[in-house]
Amino acid sequence: MDDYPLLNVFWTMLWFFLWVMWFFLLFKVITDVFRDHGLGGWGKAGWLVLVLLLPYAGVLVYLIVRGRSMHERDGKQVKDQEEAFRAYVQKAAGPGGGSADELHKLSALKDKGDITQEEFDRAKAKILA
Repeated sequence: MDDYPLLNVFWTMLWFFLWVMWFFLLFKVITDVFRDHGLGGWGKAGWLVLVLLLPYAGVLVYLIVRGRSMHERDGKQVKDQEEAFRAYVQKAAGPGGGSADELHKLSALKDKGDITQEEFDRAKAKILA
């Protein structure tokens, strides 16, 4: 360990961190190219060739030219995912606000004596089915 001073360890860690961050940025740019629906096939191919053949310059040019729209596409993707999740939850909960309200109403009817235990059980099984 005497041949590799502490300052060199810090420099190595810094360069490794920058290398990892650059790969993260490269993958972010490539996924943004493919996610953009407004960009045609030739445009996607051109950006991809630029980013892969001239990696540092290509990524920097992409960020300068299309950096603002990257943020907008990220926001749109998050919004679309939230809407899809809400639609799934509403679909899974079922129509009419769910079965919990209906079970509560049935329980109230049974407690008041308007329906018998057997009618309650049949209606409950029907709701839960």
